[in-house]
Amino acid sequence: MFSKILVPIDPNEAEFAGVAVDHAAALAKQSNGTVRLVGVTPMLTGYVTEFLPADYDIVAERDAQEKLIVLANMAKAHGATADTVVRIGSVYTEVIEEAKDWGADLIVVSSHRPTMSTYFLGSNAAQIVRHAMCSVLVLRE
Repeated sequence: MFSKILVPIDPNEAEFAGVAVDHAAALAKQSNGTVRLVGVTPMLTGYVTEFLPADYDIVAERDAQEKLIVLANMAKAHGATADTVVRIGSVYTEVIEEAKDWGADLIVVSSHRPTMSTYFLGSNAAQIVRHAMCSVLVLRE
């Protein structure tokens, strides 16, 4: 089945990820696989950084890691092996890169119901589905 399951987590909406973590943990447990939770924080550049504290990036990465650890413990409580990683950059690009780097064979992603703006601009889940080199399971709310 699937032995390396990647679950993208939005650190700003970590509570939304519970269903994806539960599904990934169940799949991983069946195949004695591993769940990796990946959180992506945006890379801030330009004049925006002038208005932020000097340690903003460090604090944002630490906060994301703390949220991922809570979710990883949830997966472990279901009997799955789980670890975490935080990447900095564009969400779908970093998720695709992490899947390639780690050798994921499944990405489990939560997705909101599409809105009109999503149809025009595209969502991270849609981009992941289009560009992933492995299977993608999209879970709706």
